[in-house]
Amino acid sequence: MKKILALCAFALWLPLQACAVEQWQEGEHYDVINDTASAKPEILEFFSFWCPHCYSFETLVAQIKPKLEKNVKFKKVHVNFMGFTTPAIQDEATKAMMVARSLKDESLIQAVFKYIHVQKSSVTSLKDLKNIFIVNGVNADDFDKHASSFSTNNMVLKNNKLIDQYRSNVTSVPTFIVNGKYKAKFTREMTQDDIVNLIVWLTKQK
Repeated sequence: MKKILALCAFALWLPLQACAVEQWQEGEHYDVINDTASAKPEILEFFSFWCPHCYSFETLVAQIKPKLEKNVKFKKVHVNFMGFTTPAIQDEATKAMMVARSLKDESLIQAVFKYIHVQKSSVTSLKDLKNIFIVNGVNADDFDKHASSFSTNNMVLKNNKLIDQYRSNVTSVPTFIVNGKYKAKFTREMTQDDIVNLIVWLTKQK
């Protein structure tokens, strides 16, 4: 009897697994933008601090990260081509993000988002961004040191090279490029859990 029940359970499990595999369809939920995947799994989130949708997606990003396998790298790429402000100021925001990365303090990224979207304040220069960091506990000299360092400026260059590399596929933000091969697409019918599960699933595709 136990064997029969186990076989029945297995028979029911197979269709469920098939449904899970077939849930995400190319062209509807993702596009294939390259022939080959990156050597290591990664997620590139192209975003703008000025984009309200990017700010709302921060809660989803927080849900995605714990579900990723340990070898999957998640990287934010700050774009500089949005119409919210000048490319120069957007590049300064990219530099501030790299300072936060150097300081290993992700909460500073949230502070910039909140400054723009919650406090409704304007960023007109790197000085404004520096003040945000100071209010959030960063020493002014530490900010200046990191902002002017070769390492930070090199990270900004790498960030902007990724923009150039994927520019034809990143026409709006947020955009998620997974494994260098897949561009996630979100339909109105998708729930937040669906979006999270889609992106996690794409990291496992070759």
